[in-house]
Amino acid sequence: MKPLPTTLRVAIACGGTGGHLYPGVAVGTELVARGVDVTLLVSPKDVDQQAIRGLRDVRIITLPAVALQGGNVSEFVTSSWRARATAKRLFAAHPPHAVLAMGGFTAAPPILAGKSFGAVTALHESNTVPGRANRWLAHVVDECFVGFPEAAQRLWHPHVTHTGTPVRENFMGEIDPVGARTLLGLKPHAPTLVIMGGSQGARGVNQLVTAALPTLVKSMPGLQYLHLTGEADIDTVRAAYATVTGGPDRPHAVVRPFLSEMEFALAAATLVVSRSGASSLAEFAARSVPTVLIPLPTAQDNHQFHNAAALVQTGAAELIDQKQTTPAEFATRILQLLQDDGARQRLSEQIARWHIADAPTRIANRLAALLAQQHPQAPILPPAPAPIL
Repeated sequence: MKPLPTTLRVAIACGGTGGHLYPGVAVGTELVARGVDVTLLVSPKDVDQQAIRGLRDVRIITLPAVALQGGNVSEFVTSSWRARATAKRLFAAHPPHAVLAMGGFTAAPPILAGKSFGAVTALHESNTVPGRANRWLAHVVDECFVGFPEAAQRLWHPHVTHTGTPVRENFMGEIDPVGARTLLGLKPHAPTLVIMGGSQGARGVNQLVTAALPTLVKSMPGLQYLHLTGEADIDTVRAAYATVTGGPDRPHAVVRPFLSEMEFALAAATLVVSRSGASSLAEFAARSVPTVLIPLPTAQDNHQFHNAAALVQTGAAELIDQKQTTPAEFATRILQLLQDDGARQRLSEQIARWHIADAPTRIANRLAALLAQQHPQAPILPPAPAPIL
């Protein structure tokens, strides 16, 4: 159904990785609940196309944009122009009152297109060190939102608001660990190590864990594993587990390339081993999960290390250097945490302090304030619905 002319319209550019997409979905969900007509602008990548399945009450547009990597400058520039043209055609039919970019290579074309239609523009940066797209867009947009306070001083903009990183509502509330493990095919009462590398997996983490498996299995035979590998490493990792697990008296392992229902994985976890993308960290905080972080050593501007360091400095996580740690050292650290309930409880309590439950509401309210200031003729954004008690 075509929205009424009085409906507030917001476009959210959030494609490229789960770290951009999922916070955008969280903001979109908040806005839809407040009666806003929301369009999500995503990329053609599989991670985006899988994650948007099942989303309701939002318009979804795929932009023909590709990331700048491996010297593909010509392809990047061409795809960016095409993405901007796609956004302009969309906005000509459905002019947005506001455009919000969540970072990454899908961010700039919709922002530039939105400005040509007079839309309020804003960006959200979830990492401590802003990405290239957001550093450039900060000169263009009306306001910047950040997940970490440290990011504010790294964005060249007079109006930066610390909102936290939005987390999907699936991660809120209680989830029974026994039920979550059962749902995922795990033993309901066994201690569970969850290994993940972000939405696309992490080869370095996969290799470190599989090399440490013999030691982990020998030292803690009752431990079970949920390992999310990414598509590229699924066969190799499954083969590694098959050599040490699976017998009637041996540990149990569930190995998958990807899991949409990450809230159940985190509820099932006794301990998580993960990269340190900002969106994942926000989800760990929402679920109060004790976590060991292995930052991606090749991340742009080493931003994953800085994300992890911010938590480690407050006692909210432990950090392992992928390049400096041997499989034996890794196994020792993991076993120490698994066998120390007090240490895990302290990690859980401290990481929970990083959770900002109303991050989507903060962003929505700031967009409403910007619209009121710059476009008083625009429809009014309704207040957030009262929580159901």
